Amino acid sequence: MNRRTFLWQTAATTSLVTAACSTKPTVEYAAHPVSAEEHAATIAAMKPPKRARPLVAVLCDNPGSETTDLIIPWSILSRSGVADVEIVSTEPGPVRLVPALRINAHMTTAEFEASWPDGPDYVIVPAFHHPKSPRAVDWIKRMAGSGASIVSICAGALTVGHAGLFEGRAATTHWYSVDDLRKISPNMTWKQDRRYVADNGVISTTGVSASIPVSLALVEAIAGTERANELAAELGVAAFDETHDSAAYANANGYIGRAIVNAGNLLGKETHAIEVADNIDELTLAVTADAWSRTYRSSCVTLGDKPMITTKHGLQVIVDRTNPRGLNLLPTLPAKPGSGIDTALAGIHQRYGLPTAAFVALQLEHPWPPGIELVSQQGV
Repeated sequence: MNRRTFLWQTAATTSLVTAACSTKPTVEYAAHPVSAEEHAATIAAMKPPKRARPLVAVLCDNPGSETTDLIIPWSILSRSGVADVEIVSTEPGPVRLVPALRINAHMTTAEFEASWPDGPDYVIVPAFHHPKSPRAVDWIKRMAGSGASIVSICAGALTVGHAGLFEGRAATTHWYSVDDLRKISPNMTWKQDRRYVADNGVISTTGVSASIPVSLALVEAIAGTERANELAAELGVAAFDETHDSAAYANANGYIGRAIVNAGNLLGKETHAIEVADNIDELTLAVTADAWSRTYRSSCVTLGDKPMITTKHGLQVIVDRTNPRGLNLLPTLPAKPGSGIDTALAGIHQRYGLPTAAFVALQLEHPWPPGIELVSQQGV
């Protein structure tokens, strides 16, 4: 989801005066629980289409790819040990992640095809800054034609939609992008109250934070329930089924005022820093940097003692700063990566107040964390 588009398009149709201080967090309650039979059918539809040990291409578009959408699936599938996973870029050079971080892909799409001419088993598509990216759309079409299953994360569905793959299929996407996806794919059926949906070789998810459950579901589809549950426990993820409450995220009117207030607070802008070094956990790094860069009062950069570091599972992250001057250092990242979003929201709540933290949760389409008191406050 493009932050700037989200802010200004919605602001044009929203009353900002009453919204500015009335933000309430989204607490998710599943209106339609997922049965064991439904979950089993979804996992069966997500099975690898070609290889027993699948090959996964996580696609990125160099001008802008969503941070968590991209890094989380790559990290979870890499640490699972059940698949070969490559990050592939539409062109050579560094990849800008949005709203935070810069990375190097493992190879370009052309290099990937030269190495594996029969194509991958899965192509994972995060949200792109340019959802109509011709190189991305063309490559997705061709890989789908080779028999690959296509997995859109969040508003990555728009790019998959431009490839024509949702016509006649059920799908979902970030709550804010549903109407856009309907325009792109008029014969798509939006499946509500499901965090991820699989239909005939095309898998889609709701907002940013759905990247965690769908990645664990892919592990289950590849290697079975036991391995997926083991990995979920290691990460600190309590559940990863399709359960979701779409209606809880359907109205941004109570949040946009807070975004306008924060964006206009030019004197209160802060730059937060995460200290990075080799072997840092990229999953926790991604969700922390992503969340702290969505407040409209702050951005988040990496701070290190060399130009580039390599994360725990081999991702090259380009370091933003080597001098801490003018930066607010964030606390040590949580030990359990699965709690990264909740920890970031708690920190944002403490520093900027409930309305800002709740607005970040809305952008991530993430239910309000338990244990954070639901008491409205202005923040700093």
